Amino acid sequence: MAAITAKMVADLRAATGLGMMECKKALVEADGDMEKAEEILRIKSGAKAGKLAGRTAAEGVITSVVEGNVGAVVEINCETDFVAKDESFLAFAKAAAQAVVSGNPADVAALGDVKTADGQTVEEMRKAVIAKLGENISVRRFERFETANGIVTYMHGAKIGVMVEHKGGDEQAIRQVAMHIAASKPQSVSKDEIPAEVIEKERHIYTEQAKESGKPADIVAKMVEGRVNKFLAEVTLLGQAFVINPDQTVEKFLKEQNAEVVRFAAFHVGEGIEKKVVDYAAEVAAAAKV
Repeated sequence: MAAITAKMVADLRAATGLGMMECKKALVEADGDMEKAEEILRIKSGAKAGKLAGRTAAEGVITSVVEGNVGAVVEINCETDFVAKDESFLAFAKAAAQAVVSGNPADVAALGDVKTADGQTVEEMRKAVIAKLGENISVRRFERFETANGIVTYMHGAKIGVMVEHKGGDEQAIRQVAMHIAASKPQSVSKDEIPAEVIEKERHIYTEQAKESGKPADIVAKMVEGRVNKFLAEVTLLGQAFVINPDQTVEKFLKEQNAEVVRFAAFHVGEGIEKKVVDYAAEVAAAAKV
């Protein structure tokens, strides 16, 4: 049996980021072989990742990468904001975004098989970071644009990310539009992109509301159309009042800049994920009764 020294444990810990006891046990199992011990830890880290997979990961970051005519924006989730600021976690997020650009995966599952710059797959890197940080970490979603047009991204800290494909206009003007998208959350570029069933649902609601006014049918019809048009202005990028200058619409601003937004992607961290609310007072009260 090879002697396991404190330095060996420290070196393995530095290489893997795992706990002292885990590293020592792996070295004992590997009879002091550092490479084999690291392999043992990687195997065990995969098992650890599986145990954490059921926990809610609603924190995290949005990150983006643009290289030439290809851009990507990615959401990576974790369980706590503390881990979301960890260097290893942030490095994984950036590597995943880079893999989206270079690998052109069909979906999140396929992204897991794409190799990162250091030779690991995205999935292998994800499990290694889980093992190091002890939280469930997941790649939630991504958007990838490949186009002959321009691509501009805007990151509001690490919590909101916007990517815009555009024609014409300078980068600063398009970045201002991206900032507007981050703040105002339009559903689409124009009203032509809003699904017909969504518009009909709104029209039905407004019609039922207008009927209660007791006004003639022709007046009701005009009221309904007015409300539908207002709804479309509120949910479409071109129809919204520009946050930087509310006296004009985004459409008017773009025309002044001789620019056109072709499409956009906008991610907000944790959007749509139901977070578990913990009632600590109730937990303490319950524990006190035991």
